[in-house]
Amino acid sequence: MQPSADSRKKKRRRRRRRRLAACCSSRPAAGAAQGVPVSPRRMARIRSHVERINKTPVRSIRSQDGDTIDCVAAHEQHGLDHPLLRAHAVQTEPPEAPRGGGALSFPSGSATNGSGSGSGSGAGKDSRRGAWQTWHHGGHCPRGTVAIRRTSAEDVLRAGSVSRFGRKRRHRKAAAAAAAAAAAARAAYAPDVITGNGHEHAIAYTAPSQQPVYGAKATINVWDPAIQESNGFSLSQLWVLSGSFNGSDLNSIEAGWQVSPELYGDSRPRLFTYWTSDAYEATGCYNALCPGFVQTSSRIAIGASISPVSSAGGAQYDMTLLVWKDPKLGNWWLSYGDQLVGYWPAQLFTHLSDHATMVEWGGEVVDTRPGGAHTATQMGSGRFAAEGFGRASYFRNLETVDADNSLAEVALDAIQTLAEDPACYDIRKAYDDDDDDDDDGQHSARGGWGTHFYYGGPGHNPACP
Repeated sequence: MQPSADSRKKKRRRRRRRRLAACCSSRPAAGAAQGVPVSPRRMARIRSHVERINKTPVRSIRSQDGDTIDCVAAHEQHGLDHPLLRAHAVQTEPPEAPRGGGALSFPSGSATNGSGSGSGSGAGKDSRRGAWQTWHHGGHCPRGTVAIRRTSAEDVLRAGSVSRFGRKRRHRKAAAAAAAAAAAARAAYAPDVITGNGHEHAIAYTAPSQQPVYGAKATINVWDPAIQESNGFSLSQLWVLSGSFNGSDLNSIEAGWQVSPELYGDSRPRLFTYWTSDAYEATGCYNALCPGFVQTSSRIAIGASISPVSSAGGAQYDMTLLVWKDPKLGNWWLSYGDQLVGYWPAQLFTHLSDHATMVEWGGEVVDTRPGGAHTATQMGSGRFAAEGFGRASYFRNLETVDADNSLAEVALDAIQTLAEDPACYDIRKAYDDDDDDDDDGQHSARGGWGTHFYYGGPGHNPACP
């Protein structure tokens, strides 16, 4: 006798409760470990929030780094809980990829535009291999599912509150005062660097022009920088931006790698994304921690750790990220190497529902000035740009997507650089066109890096007190 539909539903509910109990138990790893008691009422709110994020998986994979990756049916993912996406039909793949961007792996196996590998590995040199994700050692998610890093109660407790979990923090009063003081010193087209909230950068950026931008691409060197404070982070990313930098209407799509003990509970570099449509005030979040981003990949888990990573004087690992707007449906897609990851639906944005006006690439850290001194949190490899290949971190092959949905190399003189305090973190741009030497005379033996830059630094040092 076959079990009834009601019986099967009850069994599924029981299984889900057991899974949620396992991942959301009040183990003394977060609040209690810090000597802060967690009330039953607060824990109930946290469990409810975590339950909304974690959907019932078809399969779960335990990663050797401690993560659990849930294989969730694509149509049940948390991203679709956004009010603007209630009737949204998941777009399993874009109609086309940008021309000149290399082959992308479409779920249907259909061909894409462009040529080249697009794999995220280095261009023909043993010292540049593609970084991948640690959880792959434990298995893969089946077709028709998406790979989601499971959220735990401890993740939320580290953030301090449900409202702060998964969101960038803005200290509004300090930011407003610092922005006003800096306004006269920077050009109207200077990049958005969230001035005044303790964030420091070493970035390259395109100046706004009459030519709209429809995407950006780069290959990013992967390291594991040291983080001094548990609530600090170090990241390397690209930003696709539109809107006002000094108002509340900034739209931003961001992707890269990040080390954040508070967000992830460890010091491993992890693939991350972020989006906002109101200058980080109320909309958007990291990864899949709020509704909005629609994932399509069963192979890539946003928020999962990346391995292997680069070592000073040793093997160098990098990853290629591409963000672009589908010209037919208007969604903003993300690819990691040759893998489509998912998209931000056009409905999420105001200015980016049309096009971007600026692209940024580079590093960012948080400096809370512990003990009154500059943080020793590292950016990139923790070494200054002048140390070059094998020691300093890099971004290479900077490209943007134009109105014809074609990738175009960014000219060296089309980007400017910014480092708030070069004694702490700096940046140096260059161009490489298959010659044996960099523009600065260093022997590269690489070839084909196009417009690129080295960046980073150690933070606190005698010149950066």
